[in-house]
Amino acid sequence: MSTRPKFVVATPNRSVCDDNARALTRTAALRFLALGTRNGTAGVPPEQTRLRPIYGLLNFAAVKCFSQFRAESLRFAMLPSFDRWVRKQLTSGDHIISSYGYTNECFKWVRAHGGKTFLDGGNSHPDYFWELLTEEHRRWNCPFPPVAPHWSQRAREMMPHVDYVLSPSSFVTRSFLERGFQPEQILRNVYPVDVSCFAPATQPRPKNRPLTIISTGSLSLRKGTPYLLEAFRLIHQQHPGVRFLLSDLIADSVVPVLTRYRDLPIEWSPGLLHPQLAERLRSADVFVLPSLEDGFARTVTEALACGLPVVTTPNTGAADLIEPGRNGEVVPIRDAGAIAEAVLKWGDRVMTATVPPQTLFDPALLSFAAFEREFIMQLQARGLL
Repeated sequence: MSTRPKFVVATPNRSVCDDNARALTRTAALRFLALGTRNGTAGVPPEQTRLRPIYGLLNFAAVKCFSQFRAESLRFAMLPSFDRWVRKQLTSGDHIISSYGYTNECFKWVRAHGGKTFLDGGNSHPDYFWELLTEEHRRWNCPFPPVAPHWSQRAREMMPHVDYVLSPSSFVTRSFLERGFQPEQILRNVYPVDVSCFAPATQPRPKNRPLTIISTGSLSLRKGTPYLLEAFRLIHQQHPGVRFLLSDLIADSVVPVLTRYRDLPIEWSPGLLHPQLAERLRSADVFVLPSLEDGFARTVTEALACGLPVVTTPNTGAADLIEPGRNGEVVPIRDAGAIAEAVLKWGDRVMTATVPPQTLFDPALLSFAAFEREFIMQLQARGLL
């Protein structure tokens, strides 16, 4: 078999595709990485990097000038331009790795010229994503769709041209199998996570600390924020002194919902760098992420690394790391009562513990070395390396 590099990785923004590119570079299988930025990525040589700075500049300007939803819509509207730019650089026999709606024309061209297409499945199948979240937005009378409709349409149009799905979780895999993809088309691709900044407290929990519940990351209808807040209210009724820690990263979709919970004792924080975020996690007792749709939430791994039990849903891909009764609980989506019950159960256990917390998962399972090994092994098994 020829050893000529045959893989092209194309992503307009930073993503796990960068890790795929690094792994392919180390096996001399990357032809080039196409980025819509002005800087390359560590681990990929400049001579194998193609940059499109204008894309990143326009995206930055949109974020500064428009609302979150409007800025995202404009970013997605630029995808056809990125697609055409990458397409001009392809050669016969190239394989391509990209994500939802990014490179539709490239996918068609690659398949027509002897290559294979790989979808970075960072979220569930686009039909599942759209149907579930459209229903949720309707429930809360949200004037915004879940994502820009033109992006959702591009993502759906890409699906017939996908040979393989790079899936980070059983949740993502299930959504594709339920919509006609075959098991042999799914490549397990669990994201590597650097949790070197995240470690448990070295001392037992302070006895005078009230029960403290934390959720990091953004708040939105997709992340299940209404059910999180309602669970907080149920918990507060039983533990009036409870503390709730949230990040002030609020999507347009959930702003009206937040006004209904102004009475709750929420301690807000801006987005934090990892060292400060780790300190905030160590000041809490239980982590909650009740997402309706999440391919793989790194926030869950950060909490587990700090020794916090996690309450999450089966629609959060990182639920694959949860062993109920040992490091957390998996509860149904849209169920504030189940969230509150699980949090109170773990709160009782944590508050009566007499030893320092321990990391609640094995970080080696999500190391880059493990990611690279499994990714390359799967490509080799399919005769693509």
